[in-house]
Amino acid sequence: MGTTDSNESSSAANIRWHLGEGAGIVWDIHLGHLAHQDHVEMSGKEVSLIVMYGVDSEGGVILKRKVVWPGLRTIPNDTHASLMEAFGQELLPCMRVGGRLVQEKLFRITFDGILQLASVSDQGVLVRRTVFPAIDKPYALERVEVQNMTEDNVQLEIGRIACVYYRRGTKGVYMVEAGHDAPSTVELRAGETLEFKSWICASTLQGSTESLDVLYEERKRREFLKEIGSSLQLETQEPHLNRMFDLAKIRATESIFRTKNGFMHCPGGGSYYAAVWTNDQAEYAGPFFPFLGEQDAIEASLNAYRLYMPFMGPDFHPIPSSIIAEGVDIWEGAGDRGDAAMYAYGAARFALASGSRRIAEELWPAIEWCLAYCRRKRTQAGVVASDSDELENRFPSGDANLFTSSLAYGALLSSAHLAREVGKAEQAPRLEEEAAELRQAIESHFGANIEGYETYRYYEGNDILRSWICVPLTMNILDRKEQTIAALLSSRLWVNGGVVTQAGETTYWDRSTLYALRGILNAGETELGITHLLEYSRNRLLGEHVPYAVEAFPEGNGRHLSAESALYARVIVEGLFGIVPTGLHTFSCSPRMPEHWGTMALRSIRAFDSCFDLVVTRGEEGVLLTCVTLEKQETYLWDQGSPITIHLR
Repeated sequence: MGTTDSNESSSAANIRWHLGEGAGIVWDIHLGHLAHQDHVEMSGKEVSLIVMYGVDSEGGVILKRKVVWPGLRTIPNDTHASLMEAFGQELLPCMRVGGRLVQEKLFRITFDGILQLASVSDQGVLVRRTVFPAIDKPYALERVEVQNMTEDNVQLEIGRIACVYYRRGTKGVYMVEAGHDAPSTVELRAGETLEFKSWICASTLQGSTESLDVLYEERKRREFLKEIGSSLQLETQEPHLNRMFDLAKIRATESIFRTKNGFMHCPGGGSYYAAVWTNDQAEYAGPFFPFLGEQDAIEASLNAYRLYMPFMGPDFHPIPSSIIAEGVDIWEGAGDRGDAAMYAYGAARFALASGSRRIAEELWPAIEWCLAYCRRKRTQAGVVASDSDELENRFPSGDANLFTSSLAYGALLSSAHLAREVGKAEQAPRLEEEAAELRQAIESHFGANIEGYETYRYYEGNDILRSWICVPLTMNILDRKEQTIAALLSSRLWVNGGVVTQAGETTYWDRSTLYALRGILNAGETELGITHLLEYSRNRLLGEHVPYAVEAFPEGNGRHLSAESALYARVIVEGLFGIVPTGLHTFSCSPRMPEHWGTMALRSIRAFDSCFDLVVTRGEEGVLLTCVTLEKQETYLWDQGSPITIHLR
């Protein structure tokens, strides 16, 4: 996080960055600046790069790197056993002009999925650095341009860098190398630029590192970013919302790694690689990827769902919370976190949105197993018991918590829709009846007055407001919506632009804020929802720690975990546009357009085995929703009550 503030959940006043002209964000560093540093993660298929960057008290460049190779496993081969190395300022080669040390002064940083830093020195040298990971090779790269801005020739000297480390792992001895290919001495004419590359790479001793064309690798990275940008495009009159959505798609999608069990979507953050979780991958990210249509992400989601299937046995032992180490081991240290409910909810939503009968039929038995497991965990009160929740006992959750039961309810509804698509239509009415029973049990068991609000207790005995009271709203359980939203947005929970985990605490997890924002919009409280979504978005996009949703603070120092960005994107898709899958080629839509907007659109939506646009406009007769496919265009008048059902085929 940044170094200038002790409270890292920045307020709207702490805006450091501004929007770039084309894409991304820009930090212009002016005279009289305060020292500040931040960190951001970028990933390719074989490497993840966490860059610590910023400006020191003298205006100098801060540039440090932590590089992770998920496919190179260390010993013991546990959750955190990816090969990783940290590199400090020593990777900035010492440069001299005419024998004098180049003292750089940083004046601009930009980020659009690639990090760029620009600095000058009083000798008239301009230095531009472009930092990014290779798309499909185990390289963290930097392209450096040094330009002579004077009218005279200058003699530039560049110090050598040659770092080699050896580490032992499950695949033998690993070699980590860092270096650059700049000449030791070069004369630059007036206006002339020297370009060289710096790299960090790793391999086994038996493997071989290859020489890379850094311009080609940068072009491939930019092509990837362009491809992500061309799908699922958000158009609103709020540029901050559009831009954060653009960037969220990148972070959600890039954190996919090649492993011995195929592509795996992973949280990242310097800790969580070559592994999948029932919350991050099954519940958060999986339901989003079909809308984006990125094939590696869809394949990684399928792999995640498949990896859990061998653990769904006739004894109904809980499935593990995570499957680690490229799929060869498990972690279940928090017991049953409600993992079956997470899986069933996410897999059913993913299968419907995929539009694929083949995928739906493959996942159906696993979804059925998870529903049966939840059935077996029903308590005398009718809710679903679990040992903990996705916060893994960091905060109390009792023997049965609101989160698990709400997910199970959502899973039942989506599974009823899915049953009709996989030839199990006779099961759908019973699943819907079971959902109705569980909904009533949620109201009876969890409905309560907490701190003066008629909302929900998180578990039996809970008497303090908790962030996860928002989950019923996302499942369209709206009986207590007014008081629940009031509690969420009260000073007890909404603190510095987000929801704290428990009233009176400073710990926050963005996942609950993003669920809350989605729920508020889903509940039809559009003006409240958009006001707080914009506050949150500006803070994350342009504040002290940018530009993505974070995991938690203080835990993890606000790591840019990938699935949190998927949750941000779902605030738009499911909250603002109100899209809920109801079949392989059908969905319901309840657009929540603010009163002061004239139009909004989601274009190039790739879900339901289609490519289509949704355009919302405000006309004299009311709110109009237009769905445009290659074959047809249909416009609906929305009464802002019952959702519109759209059939793509």
